[in-house]
Amino acid sequence: MAEGNGTRGERGRTARVSRETGETKVEVRLDVDGRDKAPPDDAAAIEVKTGIGFFDHMLHALAFHGGWELELRCDGDLDVDDHHTVEDTGLALGQAVAHALGDRKGIARFGHAYAPLDEALARAVVDVSGRPFFAGELNLRRERVGALSTEMVPHFFHSFAQAAAITLHVDVIRGANDHHRIEACSKAVALALRAALSLAGGDRVPSTKGVL
Repeated sequence: MAEGNGTRGERGRTARVSRETGETKVEVRLDVDGRDKAPPDDAAAIEVKTGIGFFDHMLHALAFHGGWELELRCDGDLDVDDHHTVEDTGLALGQAVAHALGDRKGIARFGHAYAPLDEALARAVVDVSGRPFFAGELNLRRERVGALSTEMVPHFFHSFAQAAAITLHVDVIRGANDHHRIEACSKAVALALRAALSLAGGDRVPSTKGVL
């Protein structure tokens, strides 16, 4: 079940998404512009609990640098592995973004950003196009960072892009430490999304087709 406002009215660009399968139960409450409206010391504006510590860290960075207010909880079958939890979280969060944006009128649409973390440098490019696609070269080497399988990092971005109906390219340009690589990716994606979802003015859909 999903509820979205997708307008610039009193409630802002907000969404609530519930996704439940035989493997996971995900609850998301998202305000795309929330942290821009929150007091600077409002740490409660982001609360993420998936049962995978490093994944929570990654999602927190995405929300914080994206300017989002986010409450996200996933109860998944971690006794099996981390696949279903990460995948379904990406799908639910992407769906929340799509619902919050509504008809996508007035957004900048395109965004790109670089983010470093010590020796690591990542680049993200976003088109809020209505056409879901993900491509990335993350060059991760370890099997896991904490309890998160590194193979699930690009899969999260893929799932998120599919559900949000965006085109997303993410590349690690350099880096030696996989923790740093992944965190740089999260921050670059957040900054690119912040630019792409920003309100550019007017009430037009930013497409020659008239629809996204």
